[in-house]
Amino acid sequence: MNDIRLGVIGLGNRSDLVELAHQPGSGSVVAAACDRDPRMLALAEKRFGTGVRTTLDHHELLDAGLDGVFVLTPDHTHEQIGLDFLAAGVPVFLDKPMAITIEACDRLLTAARAYRTPLYVGHNMRHMPVVVAMRDLIDSGAIGEVKAIWCRHFVGNGGDFYFKDWHADRRNTTGLLLQKGAHDIDVIHWLAGGYTRRVNAMGGLTVYGDISSRRDRSGQRMTDWLSADNWPPLSLTGLHPVVDVEDLSMMQMHLDNGVFASYQQCHYTPDYWRNYTVIGTEGRMENFGDSEGAEVRVWNRRSEYRAEGDLVVPVHTPTGTHGGADPLLAAEFLRFVREGGATVTSPVAAREAVAAGYAATLSLRDGGRAVDIAPVDPDVAAYFAHGQK
Repeated sequence: MNDIRLGVIGLGNRSDLVELAHQPGSGSVVAAACDRDPRMLALAEKRFGTGVRTTLDHHELLDAGLDGVFVLTPDHTHEQIGLDFLAAGVPVFLDKPMAITIEACDRLLTAARAYRTPLYVGHNMRHMPVVVAMRDLIDSGAIGEVKAIWCRHFVGNGGDFYFKDWHADRRNTTGLLLQKGAHDIDVIHWLAGGYTRRVNAMGGLTVYGDISSRRDRSGQRMTDWLSADNWPPLSLTGLHPVVDVEDLSMMQMHLDNGVFASYQQCHYTPDYWRNYTVIGTEGRMENFGDSEGAEVRVWNRRSEYRAEGDLVVPVHTPTGTHGGADPLLAAEFLRFVREGGATVTSPVAAREAVAAGYAATLSLRDGGRAVDIAPVDPDVAAYFAHGQK
């Protein structure tokens, strides 16, 4: 098998993903790397070998003979970099979220269709074993017809993860209800079998806005400052110079198939985990954990609360980051580049996750008013539904 030649744009924390795709002599090789920070770029040869081409400007790689490119840059840059490579005919992996506005997502979908260039969005949680187990149970009829889904996300390291770098500035993300929430919103949509069409939300900057210690951390990675000793939240120092995204948010969704859903996100809890509850016409299910040792429990009989449930499904987690999902995500993109065909992830679904998070952020910042969300253009949706050629 000849190695396909890959590029990576952005060598920050998420670039660990592309190391999974660097398999010289076994099917794929990282042939080019781009980052605006020379210090990050200087590490490329150590990570990908002396043959890797490096540049500060992604435009120099548009005609570099790449078979695919990973775009792992800050969220607000996804749109333009993605559009440039789509126009150049280079298959694109966009990390989630796809972009930071609905309009930007729609421009990316339109470009992928117009240029007939494959587009893939890295919603790795669709490969997470606990999420797959819940979807399989739903498909088997374990709880009847889904009517409601609730998700609580306790982001225990939120101060270090999102308030000390570019994430804290809404110009780069719109907000964390979109940036961080896109994962869970996509899972809610996938489990429910529909997309959000009306949303409202409330929330605010309730803790981290009170911290006056600020610092420019350009050139650093989150691993440079993350520590379990950074607790309690109000004791954190060195937040990003601009902090104007919410650290607590709650949104409600009405989907196009009648399902109701809610999502809650807090960035200063002592613990870090996410919990989904799915309620159907014949029972409900809930995950306990999302990594090794996780279980999905199902209740089908009337009773007082029973923690053990009527059915307990243990979930094995394979080796790899994000609950074993990242190796599967990278492998699916490589297969997609080589062969095309259907994928577990979906560019249209990625747009719909952004749309719900974006509309919810508008609602949150406007007194919680209800916001309606228009669907993807039918012709564009049909193109992706029938498989990208």
